[in-house]
Amino acid sequence: MLGRFNSFIEKWMAFVTPVCLLMGVLFPDIAKHGVPYVTYAFAFMTFIGALKSRFRDVADVFKKPLPLILMLLVLHVLMPVIACGLGHLLFPENANYITGMVLEFSVPAAVISLMWVSIYNGNSPLSLSLVVIDTILAPFLIPTALKILVGSSVKMDTMGMMKELVFMIALPAILAMCLNEFSHGKVMETWPSKLAPFSKMCLIFVVTSNSSKVSPYMKHLNGERIQVAVTILLLAAGGYAIGWVIAIFTKQNKKSTVSMIYGSGMRNISAGAVIAGAYFPSEVLFPVMIGTLFQQILAAFYGSMVRRVQAAQMKKEEK
Repeated sequence: MLGRFNSFIEKWMAFVTPVCLLMGVLFPDIAKHGVPYVTYAFAFMTFIGALKSRFRDVADVFKKPLPLILMLLVLHVLMPVIACGLGHLLFPENANYITGMVLEFSVPAAVISLMWVSIYNGNSPLSLSLVVIDTILAPFLIPTALKILVGSSVKMDTMGMMKELVFMIALPAILAMCLNEFSHGKVMETWPSKLAPFSKMCLIFVVTSNSSKVSPYMKHLNGERIQVAVTILLLAAGGYAIGWVIAIFTKQNKKSTVSMIYGSGMRNISAGAVIAGAYFPSEVLFPVMIGTLFQQILAAFYGSMVRRVQAAQMKKEEK
């Protein structure tokens, strides 16, 4: 039964997260009761996602580190700077929207990107390495990006934020890899499939609970908030496209290209939502959470594009 549930959620992931967001927005008085437990659910999600990783997988990627380095630069330099620039250009009077946009595009690569990479036959070791390394670096990269780009506009509890990220991301990822090492790979062969349904449940719980905080803004959309939503959509779509273009210019193979598309485009929005909800005014949460509406749909769209391009390339090669 759990296996069928997991398969169903994976198949309809592009629609599950928007539905969860909608439920939190429509029923905030119920959904808000889950907020105190979001951090623990997210840590569990990270642990399950990292169960397919080993320290040796990370070490192998460092033999040819260019794709990994390029994805990290897109994730933590290029996209945050673009988001900050657009924020100042479009919303110069609203520091909270600018902060939310920068936070949205400063959080680490999404653990769920591993699922999409697997579906479209990407380079799994490369994607695993990106997620593990990025999540471990996140406690340092996110506060640094926020401090440099918007530090003069907002007040931040940097140490508290770093501790939260260490608990939610770094420690669970390291624990999972240690279990794989100590069990000589037995854990990664059995645990991920058994725990996958619970990871999906946690995702549903986290998105629904956190979206309760954005309910007042979604229920009272105005022209400016719609503009924020459109801007986030374009930035999110651009992240996937930039990863694809860089992969082409650096002449990556098909598998690594898929990994670079999803590695550059998919963000751990739930982590950003936890940080926004804990350390910033509620208005900061709107640009972060609105990205939940688009991420899985964009992932499915780009996956379809990848298959079309690869099919066209195969036809050319056959001729």
